[in-house]
Parts: sequence; C-alpha cells; structure tokens
Amino acid sequence: MSKITLGGNPVETIGNLPEIGTSAPDFELVAIDLSTKTLTDFNDTNLVLNIFPSVDTGVCSASVRSFNKIASEIENAKVVCISRDLPFRQDQFCAAEGLENVIMLSDFKNGIFGKTYGLLMTNGIFDGLLSRCIIIINTEGKITYTQQVPEIGQEPNYEEALEALKSL
Repeated sequence: MSKITLGGNPVETIGNLPEIGTSAPDFELVAIDLSTKTLTDFNDTNLVLNIFPSVDTGVCSASVRSFNKIASEIENAKVVCISRDLPFRQDQFCAAEGLENVIMLSDFKNGIFGKTYGLLMTNGIFDGLLSRCIIIINTEGKITYTQQVPEIGQEPNYEEALEALKSL
C-alpha cells in the first residue's frame, strides 16, 4: 500500500501502482454516454491516465483543464481522465468548461479499476475515492510512467509526465 496525505493527514491506498514495464491491467470504466470502455478500446495509441478523486474539487478540476490543454498539443496520445464521479457529472463539468480534448471515464460502478491499479484510498475523508495519479501506457499496452501525487491537495507534475510521453 502507498502512504500519501490529504491536508497533511496520512491516507493509505489499497496497494501500489503497477510497475513500469509491466502490462497495464485491463479495465472496464463507464463513459459519459454510459457505454463501457476497456483498455482494448484504446489499442494502438499511447494513453495518459489522469486519475483523481472528483471533478468537484479545485485541484482535480484544474488537472482536467491542464490535461485538456496538453491533449490539444500532442498527436501521439489520448488523455483519459478517471474518477468515481457519476458520468453525468463528468459530462456536465466538461460541457460547462468547454473541454473537448479529454475522455472522461468513471469507476463508479464497482471500484475495480481503483483496486486493480492499487490507487483506491482506504481511509480518511476520501475513503473509497481514487488517489491523484498519472499513468502512461504505450501503444503496446505497457506501463511506461507512473506518478502518485504524495499530497492529494497538490497538482501532479505535468512537465515530468509530458516529458515521459514525448519519449515514447
């Protein structure tokens, strides 16, 4: 399990992020149109998974906005934003913000994504939500980069993630 903080208070996750060089675990997440998306839906493309607790927090919404901008500037990848928010809320957020370059997916049904990827928070006030992480998966389905933000209230290191993506 990983130990992170929220407002300086210790929080634990259910496990650890997948190791770099390993095959990305498959997932089933819900899109804003309520369809199910799996990892195989994104075959042959590099993926940036922007994972966070909820679009209804300032830092989480800022990360979606930042990745929307980054996604508009990259050609070799898709940015998938994942939370446990209902797909309806994710859609409303993107519509209100005019965000069109990211794909929103939800782990609301069963939390299996958070468990499989080792990033579900298991205690604290966000117990049951996803911790703030970035995971990059290459076109072969291998994990090439991971970042778990040590303090949930902080934004991820976008520059480091972007450099990792450019090296693919």
